[in-house]
Amino acid sequence: MWSKFLRSLVVGRAVLYRRAFFTMQLKTSEFQCVFTEGLNGLAEIFQKNNYELRIAGGAVRDLLSGKRPEDVDFATTATPDEMKSMFQAAGIRMINNKGEKHGTITARIHNENFEVTTLRVDVQTDGRHAEVEFTTDWQQDAERRDLTINSMFLGLDGTLYDYFKGYEDLQNRKVRFVGSAEERIQEDYLRILRYFRFYGRVALQPDDHEPETLAAIKENGHGLAGIAGERIWVELKKLVVGNHAGPLLELIYKLGLAQYIGLPTDGDLEEMLRVWENSKHLSPKPMTILAALFHSSEEVDKMDLRLKVSREEKTLALFLVKYRHELQKDSEQPHNIKPFTDFIIDSRELDTQMKVCELLKYQGEERLLNELSRWSIPRFPISGHDLRRMGITSGKDIGATLQKLRDIWKKSHYQMDKEELLSYIKS
Repeated sequence: MWSKFLRSLVVGRAVLYRRAFFTMQLKTSEFQCVFTEGLNGLAEIFQKNNYELRIAGGAVRDLLSGKRPEDVDFATTATPDEMKSMFQAAGIRMINNKGEKHGTITARIHNENFEVTTLRVDVQTDGRHAEVEFTTDWQQDAERRDLTINSMFLGLDGTLYDYFKGYEDLQNRKVRFVGSAEERIQEDYLRILRYFRFYGRVALQPDDHEPETLAAIKENGHGLAGIAGERIWVELKKLVVGNHAGPLLELIYKLGLAQYIGLPTDGDLEEMLRVWENSKHLSPKPMTILAALFHSSEEVDKMDLRLKVSREEKTLALFLVKYRHELQKDSEQPHNIKPFTDFIIDSRELDTQMKVCELLKYQGEERLLNELSRWSIPRFPISGHDLRRMGITSGKDIGATLQKLRDIWKKSHYQMDKEELLSYIKS
């Protein structure tokens, strides 16, 4: 398959500006699929006004890997004002002007949104944000990007523009920073976590890091303390469900980064590696893996203060920390899901079944997980109204009777109907 894909590429070299760059012609079916009616309309506008337009960043990486990208971003030599003039003249609606100060204009063409960003060069950075100036130099824009595999451009005719051996690194499954790792990290310390995330996506081996890259990360890890928790969580939760997540989290601890990103400083790495190994093929939620690091609910609270996770994510972590050893399969009937279905019925909360499924992933109980995933919560057939019609009027008595009948119903494996249950009261 890979050799067939390579035959769809025409390879060559060229020289532009100050640096030799690698180029080739991409002619794959995945590339052709990008050309929707909307993109053809966008390309026509830029061509008519003599501005260059190229596919940029992750979409290029995906296309070169033989994948159809989910999102396609574009770069151009036109400034935001020039783009606005073009789109207005063509009667194209523009939406979401928040990105304009960063050089991004979003145009809506044929019911598709297209984000197009002017080529930029950083003039000042503080480790979190950058002040930029617009440029028409494609190489300068490539130089400000984080990783070589994310620094390539693809012309709409299929021509690849690769100034930093990104294609070679992609072929060799290598993840490298553009130029100096230390300089790229100091421009935005979040790039440390982006490095690990993309390492999980690209690298074949869990420990094939360049020593100088790890040294730069360790030396500059403290910079993560100044990054907003929400930004850290966006990267961390993608990292945790990617390839090599267990070894990468272990490496994050070895490099002394955990203290800066909301993880407990003495996280239980042995438990995390066990949970990751047992559950990685079961599509666990990010918090299911991370929960293994926590010793207590207090550590979950500290994590939430730093990362500002969602209520659902926090309650899942608290649930797993509380029940990971308390709610387990029956040792005498290890294939019976009844302990878990009873727990769900007793809980009466809408998301309990999801939490119990994540618990089974945490415990590596694939067989029980598959059975519980197919199970639907049955409806308890008795209500307080039924008991009142039988003459039970005290709220306390109604509650006690409902609980008694619920226990009988559970023992019947939820099979008893209303008449059978009410017969226990009549008798």
